[in-house]
Amino acid sequence: MAGPGPGDTDPSEALERLLLDGPRRYTRREVTELAGMPPERTRRLWRALGFADVPDEDRAFTDADVAALARLSALIATGFIDPDTEASIVRAMGQSLSRLADWQTDMFAALLADRSAEAVADVVRHAEVLLPLMSELQDYVWRRHLAANAGRLRAAPAGAVDRRQLAVGFADLVGYTTRSLGMGGRALGAMVEDFEGLSADLVARHRGRVVKAVGDGVLFTAGDPVDAVEIALRLPVEWAAADDRPPLRVGMAFGAVLTRLGDVYAPVVNLASRLTAIARPGTVLVDEELARQLRGVDAYRVRPLSRVSVRGYDNLQPWLVRRRTGGGADALAALEGLLDEIADDVLRPRDPPGSG
Repeated sequence: MAGPGPGDTDPSEALERLLLDGPRRYTRREVTELAGMPPERTRRLWRALGFADVPDEDRAFTDADVAALARLSALIATGFIDPDTEASIVRAMGQSLSRLADWQTDMFAALLADRSAEAVADVVRHAEVLLPLMSELQDYVWRRHLAANAGRLRAAPAGAVDRRQLAVGFADLVGYTTRSLGMGGRALGAMVEDFEGLSADLVARHRGRVVKAVGDGVLFTAGDPVDAVEIALRLPVEWAAADDRPPLRVGMAFGAVLTRLGDVYAPVVNLASRLTAIARPGTVLVDEELARQLRGVDAYRVRPLSRVSVRGYDNLQPWLVRRRTGGGADALAALEGLLDEIADDVLRPRDPPGSG
């Protein structure tokens, strides 16, 4: 990585050169000529990365930009990436790394708020040490996630590349919008960070994956129904362990899911969202298919609730999931046993008409 040159006197310019791996040298046309790419293609990829258009006459690009386009061309030449999907892949990378860059910039926020030359020079000194370390760490984390995904792919049924049977769950902070209006920026940021941190830790512990987090909610998946339910039941409890936090509710559904560029698409994603919206604070609602997957699992009780009409579903049957507890009065235990039998009978797979 190219650091500030010996003749640099402006710390702000030195910081920019450090971050961009060199000075701005080229216009858009010059970059396209050096990279051997059509102008419209470079513009499309630049936008896909999440950057605003640059006037054609501005010298806004560096040798690193030229090298990046050359690497992309080489990657496409291998046949691994289809030219028709390159913009989608670049967009996914841009969105993920933009969020990472936002977080890393916050590390320097206090120093960057002071625009004095001394403060910027201090940032440059820190960045010279930290950037190589963060780059190496990011590469390590990326490779470990690739290895984990490859392991899941090997364990999946033959031919299941981008379509899998998954439990999809939403965890949602109840009353987040109203509560956030009365909170200061620092307190709100701390709460969101706590929520995302707890969610990521718990989901990882139970072999799930956080697909994305958006302020008041998190979308996660798990391949095993029991892992998914453990995540869902533990999240509200562990979140409520600290005082003065809004309650959490969870909705989940199970079925075929299309995975693409790190996101998930399927009717069960919408269904999980609808179940979350109607769940009471601190509870977990699931669809009938996930409830059926829990048949015979002694750790949980499932109960059908009244059917409701929500957007996209006119006669939705939610199922409440609770952890099974022992003890209690004989009459209550007998009632719970009867309800277990009724739920089990409803969830028992039926033979198709005419069979047998």
